[in-house]
Amino acid sequence: MGKIILEFDSVEESQDARVALDAMKWKMAIWDLDQELRSTVKYEKSLLSHDGKATDVEIEIADKLREKIREILEGYQLNIEM
Repeated sequence: MGKIILEFDSVEESQDARVALDAMKWKMAIWDLDQELRSTVKYEKSLLSHDGKATDVEIEIADKLREKIREILEGYQLNIEM
C-alpha cells in the first residue's frame, strides 16, 4: 500500500489537516444518515419515534432527502457507496 504524506506549514492550515484526517469519519456519518433514511423508505421505520411506523409523508421526505444527498455528493464527485 502506498503512503500519503500531508504537510501543513502554518497554524491556519491546521484546520485543513484536521479535515483531511477526518474525511473517513465524515463519509461514515453521511453513510449512517443515508442508512437511517433508507430504513424509513424501505422498512417504514419512523425517524420521529423509535417504535413507530413511518407515515407516507415521512417516507416521501426520507426518499427525497436520500436523492438530495446523492445529488450534492455527485456535485463534489463523491460517492458514499462502500
